[in-house]
Amino acid sequence: MDQPQANPGLARIDAALRRIEAAARARAAAAESLEQRHAALRASMAEAITALDQVIAGQGDD
Repeated sequence: MDQPQANPGLARIDAALRRIEAAARARAAAAESLEQRHAALRASMAEAITALDQVIAGQGDD
């Protein structure tokens, strides 16, 4: 599809397909990034809750 199209309508369809494919790739990359940030946040929250549990448990030892 690198050669010029004889039909301008086909050229427009090809261009639209390229835009759609690029948008799909960008969306997939954004979703993957969001999943990674979510996993990092979950891990951070789990650590924070564990630390708070330890502090609360230690207050009862007085």
